[in-house]
Amino acid sequence: MVDLSTGVQTRIGTFVWHENHSTDVEKAKSFYSELLGWEIEPWKPGSEMDYSIIKSGEQMHGGFMAAQGGAPSHWLGHVLVENADETAKRAEAGGGRVIAGPMDMPEVGRFAIIADPQGAVLSIFQGSGEGDMPSEGVFVWDELGTSDPDAAARFYGDVLGWTASPADPNLGGYRIFTRGEDQVAGFMKLPADMPAPPHWQVYIGTDDVDKTTARAKELGATVIVEPMDIPNDIGRFSVLQDPAGAVFGLYKSGSS
Repeated sequence: MVDLSTGVQTRIGTFVWHENHSTDVEKAKSFYSELLGWEIEPWKPGSEMDYSIIKSGEQMHGGFMAAQGGAPSHWLGHVLVENADETAKRAEAGGGRVIAGPMDMPEVGRFAIIADPQGAVLSIFQGSGEGDMPSEGVFVWDELGTSDPDAAARFYGDVLGWTASPADPNLGGYRIFTRGEDQVAGFMKLPADMPAPPHWQVYIGTDDVDKTTARAKELGATVIVEPMDIPNDIGRFSVLQDPAGAVFGLYKSGSS
């Protein structure tokens, strides 16, 4: 991760960084750079930490690193908080688990990886220093699939200060997390026939979901959900698994 400033209050409580934790980092980097045109640069060459930065449009958006502790490949979203230690305590008090941390990353900040009571995992991150915030526009949406939407609404409200919208019957009960006037993420109950456990999923913006999905297949990805429209001209999306095993979505807004 890069140096983030806790003084940027408008981003507190929102996703500010996304990492691909992979069982095959080189395969993952090659796939995404070829698919999306990302530049991949080493973070602090020569340092002990093997970490690569995702750059697009001359801005930093996320990173790649090796999956730890036998974990499968996955994307991990980081939510900016004012105090990682206090947020971790609230997560535990709300029935969640602290998987790692809170711990310091020199010159970067302090973070902890937490799981909500249903098992979905994300990172809470407290920046240090006066660095610039990562730019928006590459990772365009985050979505929670959960076994208990009402419990998730209570947990994230208590821990991150998010407000949950009522279920939208026109969108299969889909709900939105907001913080103030800003939409932060979506969430929904996992279908009974979906084998995946509760999880957070990232969506990457693209100008053409169908073409990018087809190209991803050519590059070795597996399509989990074929391109489809979201009702009311909200947008179009697909869901894929990259060649190293991490699941992600592609999205294009209906208004763009």
